[in-house]
Amino acid sequence: MKPCTHRSAVLLLALTLLLSGCAGLLPSGRSETTPFQNFNEASEAIESLVPMQSDLTALNRLGLDPAKQPNTLILTHSDIVRRFVPSALLKREDLDPGVLRCLEAVNDCKGWEINAARISKVRTGNFLTDFTNFSRRTETTGWRFNALILMVKDVVVFRSWGGQPRLNELDVNTNPLGPFQDLGPYLLTNP
Repeated sequence: MKPCTHRSAVLLLALTLLLSGCAGLLPSGRSETTPFQNFNEASEAIESLVPMQSDLTALNRLGLDPAKQPNTLILTHSDIVRRFVPSALLKREDLDPGVLRCLEAVNDCKGWEINAARISKVRTGNFLTDFTNFSRRTETTGWRFNALILMVKDVVVFRSWGGQPRLNELDVNTNPLGPFQDLGPYLLTNP
């Protein structure tokens, strides 16, 4: 690279930093795996299902369709048996009547496990220390939701839900040697 071109590139980088603000240059990411806008909307959708009454039409109206809802696992009868089969601690009488009905229906029983989330990751802090790998600070916010719906002949017999209504994590990585932090292990493994 010619000295004049090199100086122009440095000047352009400095001008970009000045005009955009350093924090705006830090990376960010977003993960959306659901049509639901928030945790409450997802939980209300599952709560609105009435066991022994709601059917596939009601599920589709709520946007609950494995073909359209990402991260939905379709459960077979054997998957459901593994989850709910009574053990020494749990007796058959302890199971929900809808779960029992599903287990007894054998091949007419199916289930959906729905995993939904909206997560945002933003790197915050000082651009220079982040860029040079001395210190990186990542803030993760959002929510995670999961639900289980069991059906017999396309009628909901059981539904339950859970998850994290509010996700707020802070991850701070500090490297005292900055960009040289990983150099030592590299030199030891690649003489």
